[in-house]
Amino acid sequence: MIERRRDAIKTHLFLLCPNNSGSTYLSRALATSPAVWSLEKEGQHMIGFAGPSTLESPWPLIWGSSEDSIAHFRDSPDYDWSRTKRAWYYHASAKRDDAPIFHTKAPPFLLIADQLANNFAGAAFLFMVRNPYAAMEGILRRHDRAGFLNRSPDLATVAARHLVTCLTAQRHNISEYAEISIDFRYEDLCASPQEISNQISNFLPEIGPLDLAQKLAIKGTYDEPLRDMNTEQIARLSAEEIAAANEVFRPNAELLSHFDYRIIET
Repeated sequence: MIERRRDAIKTHLFLLCPNNSGSTYLSRALATSPAVWSLEKEGQHMIGFAGPSTLESPWPLIWGSSEDSIAHFRDSPDYDWSRTKRAWYYHASAKRDDAPIFHTKAPPFLLIADQLANNFAGAAFLFMVRNPYAAMEGILRRHDRAGFLNRSPDLATVAARHLVTCLTAQRHNISEYAEISIDFRYEDLCASPQEISNQISNFLPEIGPLDLAQKLAIKGTYDEPLRDMNTEQIARLSAEEIAAANEVFRPNAELLSHFDYRIIET
């Protein structure tokens, strides 16, 4: 079975973007294509994955917040891509036995795009970013709900550092892998889903038409079409949280501006 899937797969498509940035919906939409093998969960959480997992680390949502956390995911000696590949192929599902594209995603993989490009034949990337204030609110809310840390301006500072790491890595990825990738923002995906669908289909014609207006179940909490949730999420941030984040974002204003994001003044 694994050998047949290996023979059928010509492209390994990785969706790389910061956590809490809309990747779950897009990944689920990609999985509806008859040309795509996909996994039930993120690649890092599948049985047999050989490498560090966010759920087994001290930094489940803020893995880019410190030198130690970055090194844990970027330089881990536990990565074994041959073993991982076998596990992913075994667990993957598709509507066709001859589907030519394998797809997965995991947010910390944006730190190791080089390993993915070097270890998977026909590697291709979808790079996506999201307004860091909205992504930060999602991190704070999930931390609060899961009981990892009490929500506070201090956590906003840590989350902001994490997101600066993500945007820095993503800018590098977009430049380094321009010939085997396309990139877009969460905001553009929500505002112009058909345009992004066309970009993806033009990038990988085998994927066929992609419906980015369909309702999909996301993280077991809602089932609806993709919509831009930035305004409501940013509105949930307190003035203290925004001020704390700005201590990190303001010195990196050029980085935010590169992706057309602005500092929010309180």
